[in-house]
Amino acid sequence: MSTIHTTRAGSFELRHLRYFVALVEEHNFERAAARLGIAQPGLSQQIINLESIVGVPLLDRSRRSVRLTASGQLLFEEAKKVLAQADATLAALKRVGRGETGRISIGYVASAAHCGVLIATINGFRQAYPDVELQLVEMEMLQQLTELADGTLDFSYIRPPAPIPSGITTSVILREPLVVALPDTHPLASSTNIDLIGLSKHTFIAPRQSPDVGFHRNTILACNEAGFQPVINPNGRDFLTIASMVAVGLGIALVPKSLDCLHLPGIRYIPIIDNKTTSELAVAHRKTEASPTVRAFILHNRAVSSLPV
Repeated sequence: MSTIHTTRAGSFELRHLRYFVALVEEHNFERAAARLGIAQPGLSQQIINLESIVGVPLLDRSRRSVRLTASGQLLFEEAKKVLAQADATLAALKRVGRGETGRISIGYVASAAHCGVLIATINGFRQAYPDVELQLVEMEMLQQLTELADGTLDFSYIRPPAPIPSGITTSVILREPLVVALPDTHPLASSTNIDLIGLSKHTFIAPRQSPDVGFHRNTILACNEAGFQPVINPNGRDFLTIASMVAVGLGIALVPKSLDCLHLPGIRYIPIIDNKTTSELAVAHRKTEASPTVRAFILHNRAVSSLPV
């Protein structure tokens, strides 16, 4: 940005440049004053003040029309640059304040992508905020919550239940029915639906979580609702791993219905009869968020949620 030095007492302000540029572009004090929304005598006085501040005449007053001196022409060219930069800076600041620029770090469990909510939400936000940089990281749920709390992560898509750190809040955005994942060689693989009690002797494969967390907990609740305590093998790193383990006959699994988008060979997904246990997809973020950009993403998620806030 060009630097303009003052040589006499007076405060040099952007408004002086705006007045001067308007006068030069309109070639007339009356039209310039009308454009600026000020009285003509006031504009004349402001131009005189500007000349006093810079210490040189800017207008050739030997002529009736508005003509510039060499100094006036230089100031006109530089003033346009200064005003354009000032306007661009102000616009950029307003965009930052509205959350239209910046960077958001987003963690997610893989199943959030399977159900379509993550993809739809991200695509919608990118269309509304094209200048915001989004960093997506697939991450285990408890690690996401830890990084949210310490500020490493800005936003998370998780599968409750989970222990929520202080300062973090969650909102459920989707509830899905459960289905049973069976190997296609299982006697019930061609069934249209299944009563869970008929699978009580099977080993259920669940994610590597404690019994009170995520889909490990969902599996226990659904089986308890059906009237039995399941035998659980908690060795699945994620749902893709679990589906692969089912396909090769290492057990069966309860999974979100949206997982049927994984068309793996050797596996069938069968609806469950009369079971009300669901899989929830939730978003998590800090209760007090300083970043306007992250706040904009939070509001966007609320707006597109399939459930009431």
